[in-house]
Amino acid sequence: MLASGLRFIAGLFRQHGWRIVLLFVGLLLPLWAFVELADEVHELEAFYFDDPLLWRAHDLAGPALDRFFVFMSAIGYQWGVVPVDIALTLGLLVARRWREAMFAGVSFAGSALLNLATKQFFQRGRPSLWESIAPEHTFSFPSGHAMGSATLAMAVILLCWHTRFRWGVVALAGLFVLAVGASRIYLGVHYPSDILGGWAAGTAWVAGVYLVLFRIRERPWQVR
Repeated sequence: MLASGLRFIAGLFRQHGWRIVLLFVGLLLPLWAFVELADEVHELEAFYFDDPLLWRAHDLAGPALDRFFVFMSAIGYQWGVVPVDIALTLGLLVARRWREAMFAGVSFAGSALLNLATKQFFQRGRPSLWESIAPEHTFSFPSGHAMGSATLAMAVILLCWHTRFRWGVVALAGLFVLAVGASRIYLGVHYPSDILGGWAAGTAWVAGVYLVLFRIRERPWQVR
């Protein structure tokens, strides 16, 4: 009885192990992180690492880094992430990959709406430790740049996961997300906790959409 039960469980892990990992690493852990951060923000508690990391980033300021991080901040949302979101969704539609297109569209649009809603709910003010060279005037938590870039990165990774390019995509997407998040801290327009909240929310949202749309054995590029 025990042996047959163990064989059954082992078979489930062989067949659905990557989905279980995605559920835990891509959805549950980020969701838990976001809830923990959101609870502290809601209670108006200060994070011990926010101000020190902001000042550490500001100490590195210089003309070359100013230009680099202003550029990364620009392509991290309106001049990069948003156009790529639209292009990827339209490209999948043109290729008649209907479910992949729906996955991309729901991931991107839902993430943007979720970010707007959570910003209005928490209404956290921006950092004001120094005058930023690229000031922002909307609410701060969670970071829209961090959430948008994480959403795009997670969606592309999942779409490419069962291809031979997956690890290259993971590396490039990870570097992009880190650079965009760092740009917002360097410019002094987001607390590090805003960035973590954006990453967690974007990752959890995309993982949840994926698990809903690609059930059991269905996966991108293999759904008939």
